[in-house]
Amino acid sequence: MARLILFNKPFGVLTQFTDRENGRATLADYVDLPGVYAAGRLDRDSEGLLLLTDHGPLNAQIAHPKYKKPKTYWVQVEGEPDEAALQALRNGVELKDGMTRPARVRRIDEPENLWERDPPVRFRKSVPTSWIELAITEGRNRQVRRMTAAVGFPTLRLIRHAIGDWTLDGLAPGQWREIMVDAPPAAAKAPTFVRPAKTGRRR
Repeated sequence: MARLILFNKPFGVLTQFTDRENGRATLADYVDLPGVYAAGRLDRDSEGLLLLTDHGPLNAQIAHPKYKKPKTYWVQVEGEPDEAALQALRNGVELKDGMTRPARVRRIDEPENLWERDPPVRFRKSVPTSWIELAITEGRNRQVRRMTAAVGFPTLRLIRHAIGDWTLDGLAPGQWREIMVDAPPAAAKAPTFVRPAKTGRRR
């Protein structure tokens, strides 16, 4: 068995445990468990699900692109994407570092019970905004933001809702929950949920 921590990362928090030079908020301000580290990253200006573990093979299965574990995002964009823009995302778009893999994307309403971002998103009164759900199996730097910009709809707010079958449901910003999962060898199948263990809150 291996420990897996599901953490709802707030806006402005680095996905590392120290920032001695600049003193910015880090995981250490929220997660008080020794020996765990982030499986993958989430940009400082993005929010939502971040997974942490102390198990190397599990970390690799979550974070390494070769396992193609889908990461699902709620994306608030500037403007109202038409079907042509959505289909372009589904097909893959050309970025400076090459074509993206095809994505799953659909229009959605604003997610229910969505918390306010701190600081709030800056809007332009003359430009409408809308929400899409976007799932990718890659992890390039700022990929979702670059993808929506490439089809003409810049990202205003980015929330990762799920990684594989794990979601941030039931977690407020700054909260985490620890579960136990099967501990896979490096080439095993994706881990499966077993049982909840405990919950932590922002200190």
